[in-house]
Amino acid sequence: MSNVASETVVAALERELATLREQQRAVRGVLHTVARTASLQPVLDEVVEACKRLCHADHGALWLLKDGLLHNVAHHGETEGATYDRSHPHTLDRTSAAGRAAVTREPAHIPDVEADPEYVYPGPRYYRSMLSVPILFEEELIGVAVVVRRERQAFTDEHIALLKTFADQAAIAITNARLIEAVERQRTRLARFVSPQVAELLTSDDGRQLLAGHRAYITIAYFDLRGFTAFAETAEPEELIDIVREYHATAGGLVTAHEGTLEHFAGDGLMVFFNDPVPIEEPELQAAKLALAMRERVGELAEGWRKRGYELGLGAGIAVGYATLGRIGFEGRYDYGALGSVTNIAARLSDVAVAGQILLSQRAYAALEGRVEATPVASLELKGLARPVEAYELVRLTG
Repeated sequence: MSNVASETVVAALERELATLREQQRAVRGVLHTVARTASLQPVLDEVVEACKRLCHADHGALWLLKDGLLHNVAHHGETEGATYDRSHPHTLDRTSAAGRAAVTREPAHIPDVEADPEYVYPGPRYYRSMLSVPILFEEELIGVAVVVRRERQAFTDEHIALLKTFADQAAIAITNARLIEAVERQRTRLARFVSPQVAELLTSDDGRQLLAGHRAYITIAYFDLRGFTAFAETAEPEELIDIVREYHATAGGLVTAHEGTLEHFAGDGLMVFFNDPVPIEEPELQAAKLALAMRERVGELAEGWRKRGYELGLGAGIAVGYATLGRIGFEGRYDYGALGSVTNIAARLSDVAVAGQILLSQRAYAALEGRVEATPVASLELKGLARPVEAYELVRLTG
């Protein structure tokens, strides 16, 4: 082989290697975006930018199929046609480059739009040459990638093959990004009905074991309103709902801020546990902080309720110990709950607490000793418990 021929082969191999490296960088960029975000849009933007770069185009656009039309979802390069494209979905026909690729399921190359009688797209003409490729996942059309050049300059076979290959890889990335976004959306919606920690369990593989049932050391804080039964018997339904909503809204924000897991609302009753399903540092202290914050905030609310003629105050009980946690309920209606004597103790302490009082079990006080000011109360005979319970009234944090 002559030196000239050898140099030609080497040059061709170097070009091919450079092309493969560029494609690899493009794929890596898209995958990195998928990994670091739960949103679809950054992935779409990355795909468009990569398509434009790979084909040495002046502009790139991405269209996704929805309701039988191609909707523009991303642009990179020229901005002249972006506004028009976003408000004018493409039909699946041969009048546009995107529509043509969608109809044929093959790359559509238009070297010169001015010389193509079928191309009649009415949008702004800031380009002469176009290349579009369908984005398919398991033979299903997801959308179309389009790249254009301002001047008349046909795309090469190499560009067409490169863009087609990249579109196949982008299809997987877009599908994965959609799934991740759907999971995040589901988790967000779930978090409106269950605690964020439980929503995380329901949408993760690791949560299956925890949902099935396990034993854990937890701290439980139980709250309810003194005077609520009498209030419910005399208040108008609308007034009752307004006050309960006000109370729940306040409690919900504080529970989240203190890393608690809300097990349930039951009228004025509220049960929160700490250290499960997500372990936290010093769950006893977090429970104490929550109880003090609840006492302060509900006390402020109670002043307003008192002006409306309702005497309501917060009672709270805190206990620590081991419990069995997991999914409870029946098919069609499950909760994530805690079972064990620790839950009963916290609930019963809350029952006997007067308005503004926070009662700690003996074990809870032992875990908090030195970090809180608390005063002993007489041994309490609690309903459902065989022996009296030593309790302490939490006054404030120290240090």
